Amino acid sequence: MTFITAEQINQITKPHQLIDKLQNAFASDIETPLRQHYDIPNPDSSRETTLLMMPSWQVGKDIGVKLVSVVPESYKYKLPSIKGVYVLIDAKTGQVKAMLDAPSLTAKRTAAASALASRFLSDPNSKSLLMIGTGTLSSELIEAHCAVRPIKQVYVWGRNHEKAHQIVKRTAHLSVNVEAVSNLDDAIGKVDIISCATMSITPLIKGSLLKPGQHLDMVGAYRPDMREADDQCLLRSRIVVDNYQGALKETGDLAIPLKNNVIKKEKIEADLFELCREQKHFERNNSDITFFKSVGHALEDLAAAQLIVEKLRESA
Repeated sequence: MTFITAEQINQITKPHQLIDKLQNAFASDIETPLRQHYDIPNPDSSRETTLLMMPSWQVGKDIGVKLVSVVPESYKYKLPSIKGVYVLIDAKTGQVKAMLDAPSLTAKRTAAASALASRFLSDPNSKSLLMIGTGTLSSELIEAHCAVRPIKQVYVWGRNHEKAHQIVKRTAHLSVNVEAVSNLDDAIGKVDIISCATMSITPLIKGSLLKPGQHLDMVGAYRPDMREADDQCLLRSRIVVDNYQGALKETGDLAIPLKNNVIKKEKIEADLFELCREQKHFERNNSDITFFKSVGHALEDLAAAQLIVEKLRESA
């Protein structure tokens, strides 16, 4: 059995290859039950510890399961908020083929899923991006979006301005201009694409500030009590999700406005399965504001793990 480290995953994984792999996976026969989500009291924190278990399998080929813990206040221990492991199993023999570092695998596949959605939804001529959030995902999302659109200018905003500067340094290898900004509201109206990956429980993006033609990539707010976009964002946008099953119940960005009758389920036009399988065709007008909500799907983990193991063997 091979353990594939975060360093190896970062070296092997190329955005274009993973985006294409995910597009094929969403169109394939991979089976994925609803992920198991448990909130466990944490007496040393103001927030619960969340345990996520995400299985997925391709009959006759591979079985995968991801085990992840989310501890929002783990910075107190100088540890990342998300930790875990991914196990890839041969479906024919039952042999464990590999174990992979789950946080890096998750970051890569999540960013690739957002870029895949952008491939369907955003203006093909999008040249500017605002990254809201300064966590692990931020630099991955910037690189993935730059892989599918001709991005030239990137702005980074975070509550901690110094962390925003760190993201600027982390993305210095990209052929784009990246700069940290201190005023979020001012930055919102300047860009073609807004990507948001935070743990905010109150909306950060005001729909009144959006301009026609923008694309919103909403990646954070992974719990029903979290929100990154206000009601006006939803009302002004054409909405697509990665998968209906998770998106309708797991994220406050949709669950709260649905519960309050701000929007109806019918407002959500498609998910990535329908778009990748060509069951629905999304055609945008120049004035459309598009809104992609990502909650994550175990299919993405399995596809990413398969690609990484394949590339590792090719390079051996």
